[in-house]
Amino acid sequence: MSNWDYLPDYPLNSDLVKRLKCALDAKDEERMRDLICTEVTPVDAVIELANDDWMKDPSAQLPPGMLLGLWTLEYKRELTTPLCIAAAHGHAACVRHLLGRGADPDASPGGRGALHEACLGGHTACARLLLQHRADPDLLSAEGLAPLHLCRSAASLGCAQALLEHGASVQRAGGTGLDTPLHVAAQHGLDEHVRLYLGRGAPVNARNSRRETALSAACGAARRPEEQGRCLRLCALLLRGGAAADTRDEDERSALHKACGHASHNLVQLLLRHGADAGALDYGGASPLARALQTAACASQAAPQRTVQALLNHGSPTVWPDAFPKVLKTCASVPAVIEVLFNSYPQLCVSESWKEVIPEEVFQMYKPFYQSLFALARTPRCLQHLCRCTLRRLFGKRCFDLVPLLPLPKPLQNYLLLEPEGVLH
Repeated sequence: MSNWDYLPDYPLNSDLVKRLKCALDAKDEERMRDLICTEVTPVDAVIELANDDWMKDPSAQLPPGMLLGLWTLEYKRELTTPLCIAAAHGHAACVRHLLGRGADPDASPGGRGALHEACLGGHTACARLLLQHRADPDLLSAEGLAPLHLCRSAASLGCAQALLEHGASVQRAGGTGLDTPLHVAAQHGLDEHVRLYLGRGAPVNARNSRRETALSAACGAARRPEEQGRCLRLCALLLRGGAAADTRDEDERSALHKACGHASHNLVQLLLRHGADAGALDYGGASPLARALQTAACASQAAPQRTVQALLNHGSPTVWPDAFPKVLKTCASVPAVIEVLFNSYPQLCVSESWKEVIPEEVFQMYKPFYQSLFALARTPRCLQHLCRCTLRRLFGKRCFDLVPLLPLPKPLQNYLLLEPEGVLH
């Protein structure tokens, strides 16, 4: 049922709604509890908290942003119930009081039920009370989302546990994106939720509408540097749980493409160790190496040279030689990336014209490296480098595994694995 089919018991302009909105705006929890527990009747009354249907008031002065919305023909109306308000704000005593008076735990005039609201806010005590009063653990919102799909924060772990204890389906795909609860947890970096869902039999390789698995969704979600450790643990959990490391989404992008786009070298190494293809091409013809190079300058604090190094040590094709000046222009401010990539070629013809693509201030900042690069315009690479390239060609995709087995000193092993030194020889 659409929320336009409901007649609110307390419309937007009613005295009670005005007082309730004042209490909510002031975060006056005691006053809010008094209003919804003692003044609202019946117990499942429909309350209208917002309505932007400007057509009801032709004289209304509309902001420009609202006028842009005319073309969408979408007008929002926020309807709710006392129980939904109490659950959304985590007032367990109020939820208990309303349920004791016979409130319907599944009423959802606004499109979401009280259980959805409790899960969205991470209010475990409220969720448990609702479930004990026979709230449907798989109730779908107007958007087609079950309560488990709204467990999107670390605080909602208890809600997720309660839902599963009461029979919620961990396999249900919901919303327009057809995400499973595992997808949602992966997208939000919730490693404990992932552990919980996998323990309850969540299908680890289920696809959403974009053909993403949970692993792909986790690698594609933008992560701040401080969140990457949790993302790494989450992806390790998924891989141990049987996630395929090299599945592709609707654009043929793999989890490795996405990890490279975030310059998360530890995650890149994890995926490569589990069989991700370093040479995979997406529909646009981009390889994981291309993604790493495109974002290197924006992620210099994340040591993007480690991502490039890992890819090359797992058999990634290098960049076409004629495209190297474009890479130099893009990555000039991250010379370690240039060094690692340059050392993957047995011989690359250096041109003095390349200096034109390097900003002068960048050249001066990294002068020793760039002087060593342009010195090679007049000389062949050293014999040691040519031996390195020969061994790397023989080992191919297994460089990362085989080089450490060679009876060589650690510095020489590092040299074979393209460890940057700061200058070229």
